[in-house]
Amino acid sequence: MHEAAARPASGIRREGIAPAGFPESRPPPMTTPTTQKDPWQEMLKRFNEAARRLDLDEGVWKILSEADLELKVSIPVVMDNGKVEVFTGYRVQHSRAMGPCKGGIRYDLGVNIAEVKALAAWMTWKCAVVNLPFGGAKGGVICDPSKLSMRELEVLTRRYTAAISDIIGPDRDVPAPDVGTNDQIMAWVMDTYSMRKHETAAAVVTGKPLLLGGSRGRADATGRGIFDILQHAAHRFRLDLRTARVVIQGFGNVGGTAARYFHEAGIKVVGLSDVKGAIYNPNGIDVHRVREHVTKNRFLAGFPGAESIDAKDLLTLPCEVLVPAAVENQITEQNAARIQAKLIIEGANGPTTDEADKILEGKGVVVVPDILANAGGVTVSYFEWVQDRAGFFWPESEVNQRLDEVMHRSFAEVAEMAEKKKVSLRIGAYMLAVERVAQVYKLRGIYA
Repeated sequence: MHEAAARPASGIRREGIAPAGFPESRPPPMTTPTTQKDPWQEMLKRFNEAARRLDLDEGVWKILSEADLELKVSIPVVMDNGKVEVFTGYRVQHSRAMGPCKGGIRYDLGVNIAEVKALAAWMTWKCAVVNLPFGGAKGGVICDPSKLSMRELEVLTRRYTAAISDIIGPDRDVPAPDVGTNDQIMAWVMDTYSMRKHETAAAVVTGKPLLLGGSRGRADATGRGIFDILQHAAHRFRLDLRTARVVIQGFGNVGGTAARYFHEAGIKVVGLSDVKGAIYNPNGIDVHRVREHVTKNRFLAGFPGAESIDAKDLLTLPCEVLVPAAVENQITEQNAARIQAKLIIEGANGPTTDEADKILEGKGVVVVPDILANAGGVTVSYFEWVQDRAGFFWPESEVNQRLDEVMHRSFAEVAEMAEKKKVSLRIGAYMLAVERVAQVYKLRGIYA
């Protein structure tokens, strides 16, 4: 997923249940382990296509085909039972050309170096698409946060932060929440870094609690950005949202927030899923009632206003709009031909494989790519960073207005590039991003 803020954590823990705000696990993959795609290679396929069409300078091509820095760390933690466990963590900085690196930290058993590298590169392109002065980074720790107590999570976070503290900072690399992390985790990151630097460094991380320098509007930013993009895409491609049916994979911060915005705008949401399963009602689902149900029961299962279905069937439900808002590699060559949506808005990072893209394009399905569609989170993270550095904070109405302006402008620029070059929105977005980063390298030169 993108930089995504989760709900505040609770100190209450029951055996086998995550503290509130921490997903129990990522959704089961839509593909089998033998066919799971390498996300780094999937990213490179799109990057290489854009670079070829841009006739990109060979040297810059080589630079952007690798990460600037890859760090692997071991994180020893004394568990509540007194035993020592050693966790593995990563931080990857893909490019520092545009400015300080920016990218989330995820806690998940599926974390691996290929995934973290791909996510870092996607952040480079995402920041460039919306024209933010950031490069791309990503971090992760291999763990299941649902199996850790709040004390264990805090110790893990502080040790991980200490291990990467030499390469992060307000002017170097600014982390944020992602899968399995939330504003409390970011508070621990900020405090640990600040203690090591002997100063309060609020701008070292975004997605923080408001009392520690967080930004109003940050929690809803990615979902609100998806809603903005849906409106612009529907207008451009003549899709009537008054009669459209929407299916959303994922009911966490991103998918759940987007669903709320859709519902409140009168757009019919007919399918939803989480890590435990999926629900479907062709007549529409009351998203407010779903949120109340999830608040009480933690999962969608058992919601009385819809039919329970197998999660693997969710993406192929009858609908006009599909929003994959879970994790990467969900739409593949195995299910792309059965997708019925006319418009896909990618809320997650890398949810569609390159082979699936070709199938969807052949079917006439419009895909608004992740590096544009879910950029609302990093955009408001940028606003938070700016506010922290200025020591002056904006009202939520101003944050939302600025976000809407960025998403509107960015969609128009990507659509213009795609139309001009006669390519898909995804390749158009990559071409726009790569061209901007390449221009920066040309202006800055290569340090020798």
